[in-house]
Amino acid sequence: MLDQRRFGVLWVVFGGLMILSNTVIGIPVAVPQLGMNLAGPADWNTELPFVDVFRMSRPWISQQKDKSWGQGPALSLDEHGWVRRLEPDCWAETLMCTIEGGHYPSGRYSILYDGKGKLGVWNAGTIVSQEAGRMIVGVDSSKGALFLRLLETDPGDYVRNIRVVMPGFEKTHNDNPWHPVFLNRWKGMACLRFMDFMETNNSKMALWSQRPTLQDATFSEKGIALELMIDLSNRLGADPWFCMPHLADDEYIKNFAEMVKAKLDPSRKIYIEYSNEVWNGMFQQSQYAGQEGIKQSFAEKPWEAGWRYTAYRSVQMFRIWEQIFGGTDRLVRILPSQAANPYVSERIVEWQDAYKHADALAIAPYISMNLSPGGKPDAKQVAGWAVEQVLDYLENTALPESIEWIRGNKKIADKYGLKLMTYEGGQHMVGVGGGENIEQLTELLHKANAHPGMADIYAKYFTAWEEAGGDLFCYFSSVGQWSKWGSWGLLQYSDEDPKLSPKFMATMQWARKCGQAVNMPEMQK
Repeated sequence: MLDQRRFGVLWVVFGGLMILSNTVIGIPVAVPQLGMNLAGPADWNTELPFVDVFRMSRPWISQQKDKSWGQGPALSLDEHGWVRRLEPDCWAETLMCTIEGGHYPSGRYSILYDGKGKLGVWNAGTIVSQEAGRMIVGVDSSKGALFLRLLETDPGDYVRNIRVVMPGFEKTHNDNPWHPVFLNRWKGMACLRFMDFMETNNSKMALWSQRPTLQDATFSEKGIALELMIDLSNRLGADPWFCMPHLADDEYIKNFAEMVKAKLDPSRKIYIEYSNEVWNGMFQQSQYAGQEGIKQSFAEKPWEAGWRYTAYRSVQMFRIWEQIFGGTDRLVRILPSQAANPYVSERIVEWQDAYKHADALAIAPYISMNLSPGGKPDAKQVAGWAVEQVLDYLENTALPESIEWIRGNKKIADKYGLKLMTYEGGQHMVGVGGGENIEQLTELLHKANAHPGMADIYAKYFTAWEEAGGDLFCYFSSVGQWSKWGSWGLLQYSDEDPKLSPKFMATMQWARKCGQAVNMPEMQK
């Protein structure tokens, strides 16, 4: 018998016949919506989500007099990454806001800390005033990164809980850690995917005791604390999408789920996924899944064993969440796969009837243009194209290919009664295999990403997703500086005018079309 809740079934009795309205039997009703992958923690993060920029600082660097940069002795750190003591003629330093072009706020920053010691700044910062536990520093962002030095610390009461607070937020940063520009930008998102927030790829997280906490010196090493991800979801009224580390044991998953249940707004659903792109051999999680799948005798070939292990471990994970939440009402259980190969998708969802314990198949149907020397098209030849040629290829070759991937995976999702979602999506124009080192190519791809013609391509892309019966679409990625490694950000900088980004405008216009109360630039006062 059909699970009427799961499949959104509405039965209508008419003329003695039972008719299924709004959905074909066994196929869930699709509700197209926009979600967003948020940029991960790093000192070069250009999204600037926190008003305390120390949250994104680089892990402490040990320095010693008369030695090369970074060649000091190993630092004595506590469990949260704070320096317990310094050796003679040594100091520790870190850097924040390694952002060129002045794309972070200048002005007077408040540096607050507990403990006894001496701090100093250099490069973009100048000390204005200093007293125990508090410094005021003038920052000129046009000079690049802000460096903070720990020059002295008392081992009995060492310097800790350092906060480097942007101008205007010293009195409010404890109650609201998020920058208002960041909150306003992503208002109305249906879902926030925290894959990069959690530093999921190649994660070493296995035990709950290893998790990032609010007391940690920086989030750039292990990811952002779960408490803050929950807080952000609550503030924005967005469903969280969590990627469980591939090494995480059952106790980790149990404790994670318990905290989500205790702190997340009970009206919110929770998307749960095993790691990220376990099918992708470039990641350690893929190698791990292949090895574990072979140990379980799932297959002899590591890639096939990895597909099956993905299903196996996902179902184990789902069951833990179901136990904590007392059922599946609030859960969206994701089985992830490779967009370009629906065959892989079927191998995952069918294994040990994993689809019976899941709600959605998720893929990343990028509009792909991966350019390598000798490839098709050849990276060196494309470097000589006009930007209009790039856009023509994207629209008439890459986009139709992406649409076929969507349709192929939708057939698999329909066959097994699952929704089709994207865990990532958007343009994928990038040099690879040496193509990334062709400067002329990188410059051309950046121009194409900023071209008004991208808006029309994106509109067709999102329309195709709707017409194919796609559900949640999680874009990759929010804000990030473009480089030779790709142009992933909808915007490059936190202070960028979104009206000047065709990608951003087209994406948010689609979200509004889907009924989401997104904060479009013309709506801002």
